[in-house]
Amino acid sequence: MAPAAGRTATDAPSNSDLEADIRQLRADIEELTRQLAKTGEHGYGAARHAASEGVEHLRAQGEAAFESVRGSAQDIEAQLVATVREKPVTSLAIAAGVGFLFALLSRR
Repeated sequence: MAPAAGRTATDAPSNSDLEADIRQLRADIEELTRQLAKTGEHGYGAARHAASEGVEHLRAQGEAAFESVRGSAQDIEAQLVATVREKPVTSLAIAAGVGFLFALLSRR
């Protein structure tokens, strides 16, 4: 909009000045449109990259949690086996009692 800078308040803009201003505005709008398109593409790529990193992080956390639970389950199983071997009659009585309670609950 360089032509407008040299005018005073009393000068009336001519048609050629207005047409030049309109052409300049159109060029500016086209440039802004191109820049917005580039920014949108960059934003999409950045969001996709961030989501990919987030998914990878969650997957790693899930695997770590699974391994932790798996290790705990193996420890509990080992303790249960050791207890059954140390006290087989008590273990049998407990198993029978638990089975009896489940039977009572399932009848209702």
